[in-house]
Amino acid sequence: MKPGEFELGRDGPSTLVVGVDGSPTSLRAAAYAAGLARRQRTRLVIVYARKQPAAFISIADHAGLAAKEAMDAQDEVEAQLREALRSQAKLWDIDAQLVVRFGDPLSVLCEVAKEVRADAVIVGSSASVGHRIAGSLAVKLVRSGRWPVTVVP
Repeated sequence: MKPGEFELGRDGPSTLVVGVDGSPTSLRAAAYAAGLARRQRTRLVIVYARKQPAAFISIADHAGLAAKEAMDAQDEVEAQLREALRSQAKLWDIDAQLVVRFGDPLSVLCEVAKEVRADAVIVGSSASVGHRIAGSLAVKLVRSGRWPVTVVP
């Protein structure tokens, strides 16, 4: 390349994936990812992995009230994400979409990231004590070794 010429194409990522579950750290991760997408003029794919209804069935929950409450809570999170995307994407002028699927968050995030050919995955840090033993979603994503992973506190 000659001095003064520039390379056609783009530097930086073309698609970012962010995992959101409604927790405060995941919402901070979404805000961070949206800002990054805006600054780098890149596509943002927001992923919400819902639990299967069967996962809520408990021996003690004969009437299904706990399962209904859990499903209602997931419906509320999904509605809030859709509304935030509708209002904020236009305001920030970013190309963003919400993908909602049933399944394990790790599997769903990996599946979507592979489908959209993500350049990076962004997640919120886990506040669960159990994740220090079994490993958090972020650690599992890093171990998969497929994408750079940013963990937002």
